[in-house]
Amino acid sequence: MTTGTGAPARVVIADDHTLFREGIVEICDNESDLHVVGEAAHGEAAVAQVRSTNPDVLLLDVEMPGPGAEETLEQVLRVPEPPRVAVLTMHDDARMVSRLIAIGAQAYISKSSTREELLAAIRAVRNDSDRVVLSVAKGTVSRLERPAQGPLSARELEVLGLVAHGLSNAQIAGELYISEGTVKRHLTNIYLKLEVRSRMNAINKAMAMRLLPAAEPGAAAR
Repeated sequence: MTTGTGAPARVVIADDHTLFREGIVEICDNESDLHVVGEAAHGEAAVAQVRSTNPDVLLLDVEMPGPGAEETLEQVLRVPEPPRVAVLTMHDDARMVSRLIAIGAQAYISKSSTREELLAAIRAVRNDSDRVVLSVAKGTVSRLERPAQGPLSARELEVLGLVAHGLSNAQIAGELYISEGTVKRHLTNIYLKLEVRSRMNAINKAMAMRLLPAAEPGAAAR
């Protein structure tokens, strides 16, 4: 959702550390063009706050309790009028940056950023739907993954690569900070795109198409 240019941006802040969250609330509410309309301490509450308050911007911590940052982001972006999402993190993780930006986050902000950098990022994503803001170390930016080529998305290739290394659905979910249900949905999409019916067949076909290295070990049993 985007309000008129004269109205304050409506902001929801989702972070499980109360003192940090309250500090962000104070920073935002001291700005005439920002207004905090909701707070959340876990992923499910973040989605609920987005649905009930219809904010312009969601500040989303990546390490809250709940379904994980990626699944929370996916749920948020499925609401009828989704907010623009700025991710907050303690860690400059290039893989996480790439995944969340690919899903639809518009900013990735280190918690070591200054007050001015945080406010600038919120305003940037609120005012420009085509802009992606990265407030991370320069080295992290240089390590960002390139988009995947071929029929499978970057996330689907990542899931299939972990399958090829013998990981179970539960292990993949833990590795990628997503739910088992999300892993199963990715596998279903992989099977449909590759026109196969099993994990082993998906791995073999992906290797034949050079989507996975031929040296990958066999898939784990279902």
